[in-house]
Amino acid sequence: MKTIIGIAGSIRAGSFNAALLRAAAEMAPAGCTVEIASIKEIPLYNGDLEASDGIPEAVARLKDRIADADGLLLVTPEYNNSVPGVLKNAIDWLSRPAADIPRVFGDKPVAIMGATPGTGATRLAQAAWLPVFRTLGAKVWFGGILYVPGARKVFDGSGNLVDEAIRERLQRYMAGFVASIAD
Repeated sequence: MKTIIGIAGSIRAGSFNAALLRAAAEMAPAGCTVEIASIKEIPLYNGDLEASDGIPEAVARLKDRIADADGLLLVTPEYNNSVPGVLKNAIDWLSRPAADIPRVFGDKPVAIMGATPGTGATRLAQAAWLPVFRTLGAKVWFGGILYVPGARKVFDGSGNLVDEAIRERLQRYMAGFVASIAD
């Protein structure tokens, strides 16, 4: 059984990216589980806090979950044509101390997708993550892309995926990513 840790890059209750992550977890192919992790309890990175108190418990738990998983699924919004601060902050904490980077991210298969109410479809945010994960030594999966524009029409008021074309693309994307992960 393959395990993927999924992280939504927004902590907003009605996040389209959290909804997309839930749909991806539901569509994981047989033999794979997507475990949804939260970044809500991760504090703003502060080197003084790290020096005085060490790694926060929420960060340590998530680091262990990612290190033990077969892959990482990042579902990112796009803020001001780039990555969302709350998710970048989480990744920055997850890379501390630097000696832990290979354990957490080294050769870790990573897939990136995203949803937005606008027409840009998170293209710039997804591209902006590439140098971050390259620096961390992760293996970003390029076997498929999933941009979801017009998210207000793709999800209903309860956050359920209602667009059949996006559902089919998401199913293919998840199958491709999971198939790319070595047993």
